Amino acid sequence: MASKAGEGSEFTLLLPREYVPVEDVATTPMAEPFEAPVVAQEENGHTPPPPAPAELDWSLLEPGEVDDDRAAIVPGDRVVLVVGPDAERTAAAVEAVRGRGSKALAAVRDESGLALAHEFIPDAIVLSVEGGTEGGARALEHLKRHPETRHIPVYVETDAARRQAFLSAGAAGHLESPAPAEALERALTELEEMVERRVRRLLVVEDDEVQRSSVIELIGASDALEIVGVGSSEEALAELEKGHFDCSVLDLKLPKMGGFALLEKIRGDERFRDLPVIVYTGKELTKAEEKKLRKYTESIIIKDASSPERLLDQTSLYLHRPEARLPAEQRRMLERLRNSDAVFQGKRILLVDDDVRNVFALASALESRGMDILFAENGKDGIETLRANPDVDLVLMDIMMPEMDGYEATQRMREMDEFRQLPIVALTAKAMKGDREKSLAAGASDYIAKPVDTDRLLTLMRVWLHG
Repeated sequence: MASKAGEGSEFTLLLPREYVPVEDVATTPMAEPFEAPVVAQEENGHTPPPPAPAELDWSLLEPGEVDDDRAAIVPGDRVVLVVGPDAERTAAAVEAVRGRGSKALAAVRDESGLALAHEFIPDAIVLSVEGGTEGGARALEHLKRHPETRHIPVYVETDAARRQAFLSAGAAGHLESPAPAEALERALTELEEMVERRVRRLLVVEDDEVQRSSVIELIGASDALEIVGVGSSEEALAELEKGHFDCSVLDLKLPKMGGFALLEKIRGDERFRDLPVIVYTGKELTKAEEKKLRKYTESIIIKDASSPERLLDQTSLYLHRPEARLPAEQRRMLERLRNSDAVFQGKRILLVDDDVRNVFALASALESRGMDILFAENGKDGIETLRANPDVDLVLMDIMMPEMDGYEATQRMREMDEFRQLPIVALTAKAMKGDREKSLAAGASDYIAKPVDTDRLLTLMRVWLHG
C-alpha cells in the first residue's frame, strides 16, 4: 500500500496464477511418507486429538524469489522442499525435483523454509548451508527438535568438514557444497527411496541376550520397522553385508572385536559411512573415550533410569519415524520425556523485556518450576548480563524495546562464538506482520507471540532445553 496526503492511497493485491480452493491446499495434509495415513488410537479406542498447529507468519508463505508449486499441491503429491541462499541454484534444484515427477517448494531464506515445512509437512527437504553461516544449522536443529517435523528426511548441502556434525544433528544425508547436478540427482534418488521404503530396518548389537531383547521390545518391531538383533561385531558385519539398515544401536562391551573396533570398521567402509549409530552402553567412559566416540557415532546414551525413553527418542529421530504413528505406550514415553518439568530444574534463564508486568508474570511461572531467572530491561543490558553470566541456558528476548531492540541484541549475541548455539526464543507481537521472519533472520531459535501463553511457552522451552 502507498499513500500520499491529499491524493489518496494505492493498494496492491497479489493473486496466484492458478486458482486452487483454500480447503484443498491449506487444510488438507500432505501425503505421509513411507505408507498410507494411519489413524493412531489409544488403547481405549479413542482417537487422540491432533497436535496444535504451529503458529506461523503467513507472509512467509507468499510466493518467493524462486517459482515453485505451493499453489498447485494436492493430496497424494510427493513434495520436496528446497532451501538455499542462492536463488539460481535453488531454482535449478526445483527443476530437478519437478523432473522426477515431484512437486517442489522453494525458499531462499531459512526462516521461510521453516514456515513452509510446518505448513506443508513435505516428504523430504534439501537444505543448503553456506560455509561459515549458522542459519542452516539452526534450521536443521529447529526441524529435528519439533515432533511434527523431526521425521522428515533432510539432506544437507555443506562443506565436508561439517558433514558429521549435521549427520549427528539428524540429517539423513550430506551433499558436498556446491553440489554438481549429478550429485543432486543422486541425493534426490536416495530421498525418494527413503520416502517410498515402507519398512525401516534397525540393527541392534548387544551380546547380553536379555538386554538385547529389552531393547528390541522397547523400540518395537512393527509392519513399518524390522529389527535385527545380533550378539557380536562379527555377526553385525555379516548382517550389514546382507542388506541395508537405516540405523544401528550398539553396545561397546562386545566379545572378540569390541565396540570401538566395530565402529572404526563401519566408518572405514564407504557403504556404511552415513549409517546412524547410537552407542547404548553401561560402560563408564573416560574423557578420551568419549572424544573418540564422537568422531564415529551420532549419539551416546549411558544406561540409567531415563535411558529407555532417550533411546526411543533417538532411534525415532534417526529412523525418521512419525511420532503420530507410534504405538500409544511409546508416544506416552516420549511425552513423559519431553513434558517433564525435571528439565527445568536448575536452568538459568535470561529474560530480556522492558514490560514490568510481563517480566513479573513470566518470572513467577518459571521460578515455580525450579528455574533461576536473570533480568534485563533492554537489548544492551541483556548482552551485558549474558556476558557476565555465560552459563545461561536459554534467553527469552522481547522484540520491541528501547535503546536496543531484540533483533539487534539477538544478532550481537550470535556474533559471539560462545553463544552461537544458545537457544534464544523471541517474544514477538502477534499483530506485527514480519516479526517472526525478522526474529529468525536475526538468529532466534524460535518465537512465540505476545501475550504469552505460559503453557505454550513451557512446551517450547522444553523443546530447546531437552538435550
